Amino acid sequence: MIHISDDDFDAAVEEALASVPPRFQQALDNIAIVTAKEPTAAQLSEAHTHGGELLGLYQGVPLPRRTTAYAGVLPDKITIFQEPHERVCNTREQLVDQIRVTVLHELGHYFGFDDAYLHSHGY
Repeated sequence: MIHISDDDFDAAVEEALASVPPRFQQALDNIAIVTAKEPTAAQLSEAHTHGGELLGLYQGVPLPRRTTAYAGVLPDKITIFQEPHERVCNTREQLVDQIRVTVLHELGHYFGFDDAYLHSHGY
């Protein structure tokens, strides 16, 4: 387990987002990416974690499912959870790498990929 400051955690999330290729960054539309200390009970229930740590959560309508009726809706949301990351990592390097993997995993859901596909590709 490792602990970092909130500012350092936020900076690692921002760094992970900056590593996303420009063509994918340009496709991000109506989405908010936020951090939180821990998931809420509702978020844990929604994610069906089966007792494991919830590192991140995508809530919204994936791009492939958006139709012309998709308008005037609140932004999709990706939440990256700090304390679960800290619990599963032992070094700062491992933590920063796991944050990057989690951010890319949740962005994968935004782009329409399911968990099985993302896990099979290392995310």
